[in-house]
Amino acid sequence: MKLFQKLAIATTLILGLATLTTKSASGTIINYAFNVDSYTAKGNGLFSFDDATFNNDNIPVAPVQLLTFQFDNDPNIYTATDDVEYPNYPVAFPTVSLADNAPIGLLYSFLDKANPNKSYDITGTLFSVSSETSDYGIVSYRQVPEPSTLGSTFLVGSIGLFLKRKVRSIKKIKA
Repeated sequence: MKLFQKLAIATTLILGLATLTTKSASGTIINYAFNVDSYTAKGNGLFSFDDATFNNDNIPVAPVQLLTFQFDNDPNIYTATDDVEYPNYPVAFPTVSLADNAPIGLLYSFLDKANPNKSYDITGTLFSVSSETSDYGIVSYRQVPEPSTLGSTFLVGSIGLFLKRKVRSIKKIKA
C-alpha cells in the first residue's frame, strides 16, 4: 500500500510542477537551431521568436527576438543587430517547403565582419554568398525544446526508474 501512496505523491508533485511551468496560450517563445552548408561557408546558429507576433500579411512574418550565428573556424559571432535592415529584419516566417520538414524559415542578410564587401543571405532554406565569386548553399532547421520540457522529462524518467527499482526490491523480499 505504501507504494501506491508514493506513486500518488509523485503524480501530484509532477502535476504541480507542470502547472507552474505552463505558459500563456496567447504566445510562445519558439527556439530553432539552423545549419548553413555551402562550398565555401559552413556554420550554425540559433534564433527565437514569439509566435503570437506574426503579422496578418499574405506571408506572415514575426520579428526575431534572439539570433546568434557563427561560421566554422571563424571567431566572429553574428547577431540580429548585424542584419543590414535591422531593426525591421531578421524575421521568421512559416513555410511548409523547408528542409527537414521545419515549419519555419529565416530572412537574414548580413555583411562579413572581416570583409564588408562580402555579404551573406539566408532566405528560408537558401543560403547565398555575394562577393567576387557567388556561392549558394542550403539551410536546415530543427526546433530546440524548452529547458523546462527537458527538465520535466528527466524528472518523470527519474521517478519512473525509482518506482521500478522499488517494485523489483519488494518482489525480491516477498520471494
